[in-house]
Amino acid sequence: MQLTFHVQGGDFTRAGDAASQVKKTLKLLNIDPGITKRVVVALYEAEVNIVAHACRGVITADIDPEQIRLRLEDEGPGIADIEQAMQRGFSTASPKVREMGFGAGMGLPNILENADRLDIDSVVGKGTTLTITVALQ
Repeated sequence: MQLTFHVQGGDFTRAGDAASQVKKTLKLLNIDPGITKRVVVALYEAEVNIVAHACRGVITADIDPEQIRLRLEDEGPGIADIEQAMQRGFSTASPKVREMGFGAGMGLPNILENADRLDIDSVVGKGTTLTITVALQ
């Protein structure tokens, strides 16, 4: 099963919509609640990163009997130093985003913590692609 979502940068009123829809789908498929929670936390963090940092993005969730694979592709500034971005507390969020309660620098570390595998491909000035995999076994 494949689900696709379009995310608009800066639209915090809809931030989390994709994570919510994936959660509902996983519940309907009777996926283990612990696995569902990990998927939803990782997806929410990644979705908010698109809203906070990029112009727009596309989220694709592939659900099969062995794994859930989330692919998030954004058109944004890219990540100049992925190793630094993975540090807890490191953030490039704007003051406006921080005032709204986002941008604490926990997104990528939380994604990594909840994923069985995280791949990051980023080009400065072009965008970032995250591939998050969570096994169902």
